[in-house]
Amino acid sequence: MPDFQPFAHLTTPNAALYRAVMGTFVRAKRRFVVHLRPEDVQEELAADLNAVSDALDKLKGWGNLRADPDTSRVTTVEDFHRARFLFQLTPEGEAAEQALATFDEALGRRGALQAVALTDIVTQLHALLELARLREPDAAKVHLLLRGLVGRFSDLADNAQAFMGSLQRSIDLHDVDVDAFRAYKDQLIDYLERFIKDLVTTGAEITTLVGRIDEAGIERLLAMAATREAEDTAPGADDSRQAAFERGLVLWRERWLGLRQWFVSEAHHPSQAKLLRSRARAAIPALLQVVSALNERRAGRSDRSADFRTLARWFAQAPDEAAMHRLWRAVFGLSSSRHLTVDAGTLAERDEHPVPPSTPWHEAPPLLISPQLRKTGSFERRGKPNRIVDRTEQRRLLTERAARQAAETELARKRLLTHRPTRLSEVGTLDPAEFSLFLQLLGDALAARKPGRRSIVTTTSDGTLEIRLTALDDGTTAEIRTPDGTFSGPDHVIEILDLRNDEPEEWSA
Repeated sequence: MPDFQPFAHLTTPNAALYRAVMGTFVRAKRRFVVHLRPEDVQEELAADLNAVSDALDKLKGWGNLRADPDTSRVTTVEDFHRARFLFQLTPEGEAAEQALATFDEALGRRGALQAVALTDIVTQLHALLELARLREPDAAKVHLLLRGLVGRFSDLADNAQAFMGSLQRSIDLHDVDVDAFRAYKDQLIDYLERFIKDLVTTGAEITTLVGRIDEAGIERLLAMAATREAEDTAPGADDSRQAAFERGLVLWRERWLGLRQWFVSEAHHPSQAKLLRSRARAAIPALLQVVSALNERRAGRSDRSADFRTLARWFAQAPDEAAMHRLWRAVFGLSSSRHLTVDAGTLAERDEHPVPPSTPWHEAPPLLISPQLRKTGSFERRGKPNRIVDRTEQRRLLTERAARQAAETELARKRLLTHRPTRLSEVGTLDPAEFSLFLQLLGDALAARKPGRRSIVTTTSDGTLEIRLTALDDGTTAEIRTPDGTFSGPDHVIEILDLRNDEPEEWSA
């Protein structure tokens, strides 16, 4: 048997030409054209006829094509002895092209998150549950329904896997068009959010249906499907019908277990739907990070790793070790410190002979550097030290102010205390200190009240005051007068108690 090498043309220098020639024969077969002449291939590819003829001969030698003598245009003896061939695909060549097409499709497949497939699976599970509840279900309906369910589920799983793979490539910025990514990122995020929502709602329904079908008896339905497939076993086969039935039953059990594990979580094994939902949810912030990274690229920003790579390239390009040391000191700021001497004489010299800003540094006059400052650093001038400022008067004023504010606060606390529930409309007039404390207490009480509750009891942060506030239903409005204006709002019943003193003073309006 000849040693055909139908994939040998993929590793040769002219692989692109060979793939194009084989593609021509595949397209011709789709048009139900069996044979092609070299001129036909050359016309479709618009290539050189000699190159096409050489490619056809090589493909024939590898077993991808078969050559038959072309006698349809023979009119003379010379034409008969001239090599003329009709080429067609061999079974090996056709199988190789189908394998390559499948490979290209799987490699470039973007996939999809099929929310419609979830709805179809729910519909098929409902129908399967109805059959499971029958005493004697129709085996043909059960078989067709299970095949449709497995096919739809396989399509959903394969597309989801391909989509998440393509999404990860987009997130990693591998083989992605930056402008196209910016254009469709919003649509992609919306697409993910809609699928997550459908997966949460529909996935819960699928989980419930799978549990009900298990309770109704899925085993006998799987046995019906396996029995129906075993009936198609050809006579005279090596395996008996019983062996085919057992193999089919094991296969259907594995399919149903896969469907169950895809949607139903177990104790230590989360479902595939849950994992897919987590990956889709995590992909949204990852996409936003990609957008941020693209914006940083567009703005020309660089990260530390890029800086170090550039620095490594500079070191590699340095002509000698001395240049490396200079580069090291310049990059990391490890030069010795220098102190510039600027005194009256230096300033006068600059006024008399100014240096234009456009002067290059190597043409400018040198700057004087103090050797003493370079060795010892800066130091204070010698002479009489500064006098110590007496702050006694300022400290006394601050102490008096703090004592006065504490007394005003304590007086306001006593003024606001009540020994009975009091309406806010009965408060009357408050001075600024009292009103400030009152607003703080009222705000604490309103912040602690929960929706639907009319009364609240709370304490201040220091635990010295207790506030009891109750809303009224009569619709009255309370007004509290202050030197800065009138404060108004819905009337409440308030009671303020001093937890440090059991004898509170009465609130006088």
